[in-house]
Amino acid sequence: MPTFDDPLADAAEASAALRGLAHSTRTFENPADTYPVIGDLLAGVRSLRQVLEQLAAAHIRSRGIAHDDAGNQSAGATLALAAADELHQPGTLLDTVEWRLDAASQHSGRIAWRPDSPVPAAEAGRTWISVVFLEGSEADEVSDLITRKGTDAAIAHLAGHDYGEETTQAALENGYVYDEPPRGPRDKVATHDVYTLTYSPFLGHVSLLREHAALPDPALLGINTPTPAPEHVQVAHQAGRTLAPAARRERPGGEWFTRQPGGASAQGRGLAL
Repeated sequence: MPTFDDPLADAAEASAALRGLAHSTRTFENPADTYPVIGDLLAGVRSLRQVLEQLAAAHIRSRGIAHDDAGNQSAGATLALAAADELHQPGTLLDTVEWRLDAASQHSGRIAWRPDSPVPAAEAGRTWISVVFLEGSEADEVSDLITRKGTDAAIAHLAGHDYGEETTQAALENGYVYDEPPRGPRDKVATHDVYTLTYSPFLGHVSLLREHAALPDPALLGINTPTPAPEHVQVAHQAGRTLAPAARRERPGGEWFTRQPGGASAQGRGLAL
């Protein structure tokens, strides 16, 4: 429960609550629940905006007693003002977040969810799993490949990160399963065989997804002979950093595929959000 007078305890509780919310919102049994969750997030963003301003103000008010590690008061005051300035920046950015959440809440509030209505045939049972997410220099290499050889070549290259059933199980265990391939407003999208590629040359990220229940066509992707999958699939979050290796498990098929000479390597960083 919030204390309303202990910022250390309340900050720790807010952090834990957000971690819990991130876990619990991986799936929604009732999509109508999304509307009140958006409303609570909107209230939370407004409070966070206030917190950032108050943190900045605290640094400014107390700059007279600020010192650096060497005891220099002038340097300490400069650091306090710099911290306050940096705290103002995310506060300003949160104004846009608030506007977007407010708009999303209005749209969501006008939806009449009818769980008993039939699902369109084209959408029934079709889900996507994340195979790999790259950013930074690794994403730049794929973007260069797209420029030189096109998206089909990039998909065939990234398919080397797909270890079949092990990749599928890691995605299911970590919640990297989607009704539609996730994409940002500036992302470009390409499909080839059972894979969908989303990428943004502007933001510097690349993502490959595979239809959950589908297998790739060897002829399209240059697959040659089966080869044992690696000992584990590493799971990375959306920032692209490795979290931890997935637990070792017996692979039902025991094998996936390798590439024809000149194709993509079978070694990869693995699953990512």
